[in-house]
Parts: sequence; C-alpha cells; structure tokens
Amino acid sequence: MSLEGFAGANAPTEGGDTFQLQNRKLLAVDLDGAVTALAGSMVAYSGDVTFSGKASAEGGVTGFIKSKATSEGTPVMEAEGTGRLYLADGGKEVGLVTLDEGESISVNGNDVLAFADTVDYEIGTIDSLAGSSAGGLTNVYLTGPGDVAITTHGDPVVLEPPVRTDPSATVAWSGSLSPSADVNRSLSDLVGQSSDETYQLSFEGEGGFVVVQPFEEGA
Repeated sequence: MSLEGFAGANAPTEGGDTFQLQNRKLLAVDLDGAVTALAGSMVAYSGDVTFSGKASAEGGVTGFIKSKATSEGTPVMEAEGTGRLYLADGGKEVGLVTLDEGESISVNGNDVLAFADTVDYEIGTIDSLAGSSAGGLTNVYLTGPGDVAITTHGDPVVLEPPVRTDPSATVAWSGSLSPSADVNRSLSDLVGQSSDETYQLSFEGEGGFVVVQPFEEGA
C-alpha cells in the first residue's frame, strides 16, 4: 500500500455523534463542553482542550475507583473545551452505550473509559465479596442521559439472567439488576480456595443483561 493509500485508509471518521468509534480500540470524542475520561487514556487531540483532575463523589482525584488488589485509586480526568479528543486503554476493545433519561448501567471500575458530562455517577461495592479471595468488586453506577464508553479484553458477550459469572470477568450489568455473591463448592474443590472462580456473582430474576469478557482482570 502506498503512503497516500495508507493515510487515506486510516483517516479518522468525521461528523456524526459526539462519541464515535474510529476502530475497535480507539474512541473519538467531538468536544463542545466537557467529558470525563480515564486518566492517561488520551492518545491525541486537536483544538482548544484543557485537562484537569476531577474529584470523585467521595472527594479526591484518586478516590474515583478503588482497585480490589491494591486499594489504590484509579484517577480520572476532565477534558474541557472545543476540539476532538482520541481515547484508548491498553489496546482493549471499546464499546459504546447510549443511556436514555433515567436509564442506568453498572460498570466495573477497570472498564470505564469515558462518559458524557450529562451522565450522573456514583460508586458502589458488593460488600459480600469484600475480604474474600476475589476481593471487593467496585463498580461505577452511571445514569443517563448520555453516552458511556466501556472497554473489554476481547469481544464481550451479553447474557440474560438467571446467570452466574466470575467477578473478574464481569464487565457490566443493567441498572435494574442487583447481584449477590455466591460460592460454588464444587469449583472450590476443583480449583482451590485461592482462585477467584470460587466466588461468583449471581444474577437472578427476569429482564436486564450482564456483560462478560473472555478475560479475568488481575488473573
């Protein structure tokens, strides 16, 4: 392929929605205001854009998302201005969800790439997992209206309850669901007490969805 052909084949997509997938691993945001994004996810930008630390609901820039392994905060940033912002996270796949007014989704803290400033958020932890070998699962509860970009290792699959999932492979679930922690004794005997697979998230009832990925975070 010629240099001109390469440039043309990989040119960014212009126009359309504020959040736009450029390819499976790169998100473009057409800024005219502000957006919240994972700190360090900016790979390029054009226009007049400024970046600043964003305080969490609990206060403090690094208090936004707590790592189950280290209890350290994952910082986020606010990008504000007019221009185009390109975001990515370690080669993970990027997926877009548009939330209607009052519609919500709960996303694993490791898997939030960006969300519009019209989206409200709060932090939640499944306490019944705290102290287990799987650690506490910290999720970001996002309520629309607005766009949300989530990331996955590989192509995700969307399941309907009732279903049980490995917490380390669970990316997100619809806001109507409230999972509980469960222990599968046969798995415990098979893989050992130290494995995260000993503990599952149990999603019951009808309606809603659960997103899982072919990868275990922290594994």
